[in-house]
Amino acid sequence: QSLCVLAMSIEAAEAAVASSGQRVRDLKAEGAAKEAVEAAVAELQAAKATLTASVEAALASCAEGTPEYDVLKAKLPAAAKPKGKEKKKDDAPQNDRAAAKAARAAQRGAKAEAKAATKDEAVLGPNLSQAEMDSAEFGNLFIQSTHAATRAWTGVKELVPSLAGQQVWVRARVATSRKQGKSLCFLQLRQSMHTAQAVVFAKEGELVGFAATLPRESVVDVFGEVTLPAEAVASCSQSAVELQVRRLYCVSRAMPELPLQLEDAARSDEQLAADPSLTRVNQDVRLNHRVIDLRTAANQGIFRLQSAVCEHFRGFLLSQGFTEIHSPKMIGTASEGGADVFRTDYFGTPACLAQSPQLYKQMAIASDFDRVFEVGPVFRAENSNTRRHLCEFVGLDMEMSLGYHYDEVIEVLHAMFVHIFDGLETRCAPELAAVRAQFPSDKPRCAERPTVVHWEEAEAMLAEDGAEAPPGLSDLSTAQERRLGELVAAKYGVDLYFLDRFPAAARPFYTMPAPDDPDYSNSYDIFLRGEEICSGAQRIHDPSMLEEAIAAKGVAVGPALSTYIESMRYGMPPHGGAGIGLERLVFLYLNLDNVRKASMFPRDPNRCSP
Repeated sequence: QSLCVLAMSIEAAEAAVASSGQRVRDLKAEGAAKEAVEAAVAELQAAKATLTASVEAALASCAEGTPEYDVLKAKLPAAAKPKGKEKKKDDAPQNDRAAAKAARAAQRGAKAEAKAATKDEAVLGPNLSQAEMDSAEFGNLFIQSTHAATRAWTGVKELVPSLAGQQVWVRARVATSRKQGKSLCFLQLRQSMHTAQAVVFAKEGELVGFAATLPRESVVDVFGEVTLPAEAVASCSQSAVELQVRRLYCVSRAMPELPLQLEDAARSDEQLAADPSLTRVNQDVRLNHRVIDLRTAANQGIFRLQSAVCEHFRGFLLSQGFTEIHSPKMIGTASEGGADVFRTDYFGTPACLAQSPQLYKQMAIASDFDRVFEVGPVFRAENSNTRRHLCEFVGLDMEMSLGYHYDEVIEVLHAMFVHIFDGLETRCAPELAAVRAQFPSDKPRCAERPTVVHWEEAEAMLAEDGAEAPPGLSDLSTAQERRLGELVAAKYGVDLYFLDRFPAAARPFYTMPAPDDPDYSNSYDIFLRGEEICSGAQRIHDPSMLEEAIAAKGVAVGPALSTYIESMRYGMPPHGGAGIGLERLVFLYLNLDNVRKASMFPRDPNRCSP
């Protein structure tokens, strides 16, 4: 046999060892009967023996000392490592005996190799192109767009009792495989948050063997008949049906051993606390292998909910006469002032990544767009390694002209949050259920009208409580935020509220001062479960007042900022707006323990990959 065929045999044998080993671990974890565990162990030992035979057959085709020989030798268990070849003897009879012995060994090895290769090639399955697919009932299918789609696909979540008796094509991942005897194998197929059981039964042929050795997380195409099991399949979301497999093709074969197991990554804190022997997957392992981690049902739910938040944000504002805009992200000056910007070179001119679309939202108002919003990336060079800070996140920004008071903006924002929250609860029930099964939470409480707490009232509440000192004219600390959130929740029965009249010293240069006291401002933060998710304000629309504010904050006026100031001189309506952090909103809505769980590929001071 060629080394290529032998390598395929070894790959199949390794897959069989991994599958059998996982089967043993699963049975032990389930507390299965002793006989079942012993049978699985015997199957594992047989798989290891097959692997040893396959490697030894390949070693016989390699010269000792070559890189190929060393690689193959490393695949053997220590007890099976071949001894070095006998040194040549000067004694001719001994040489003859050694040669005869070697010939007999080579003959036996060739027979074992041929037998193992035939068996393993059958288990691994033939390699098929799209044109060859109909020539075999199972195999490894390579898709290179040689043929257009000719069949209809059925999603796993669409496998319901009304399809009983129908034959369908399904593409999904192999979540688990469980072989029972020579003629039966159960596959759990997963597609996003949905799972279904597939039954592979064949008294003859290698279809069952092929199914049993498919590594977990492999992508497969399955053709089968939908049937109704005698009892519900409790381990699957589509518990009322099974798929009787007629044809099975591996479209993408996963590694036999993954860096993390999905069942480990999907456990709740309650499950882990109840059984300390269970594996806990820490945050760095999850983020280092995020592509696998994102496959858990909870993560599938989180990012579909995040998508829904954007959909409801966009839909509500469009219904209120807003126009979506797209502002530049490479700009000539810091949009929020301060030093927390990522700086770069723009063809020899200093530039930075936008901290927000703030200046451009306001210039859009000056351009007579009246009401605008944007969904886009925001960059903050803050060296903050906390549970709620990211260096890059998605901003949900809005800006609108107002009549006579910035309360008009607060009214729109509150109605928007109510719309988003209600939309998530009523239209995303499966996603919420998947997330809350691993990360329990309740829907945040919010009043019919905005709950607005003025800064002075917040100070009085903190002073009376005594747990956290009032902030005075400084910004709130994290501890003050959380305690104030608890006090507001107890007093008003809400988890969403506006904190109004922030101290002017804690706000950006473009914030309108309060008319009754310049130490305060016409600005607000929005809090959810005691943590800030949004900042907003009435903006300064008078160019002279704006220039004074910029000078007072010590912000340098470059060309980009000059253009912004100049826009005020051409007539600017009174206006206000807000900026929301999408990841922070999702993480707090779902009551997660870290904002990184709501960021698909998070960027923080210690992570810029993957």
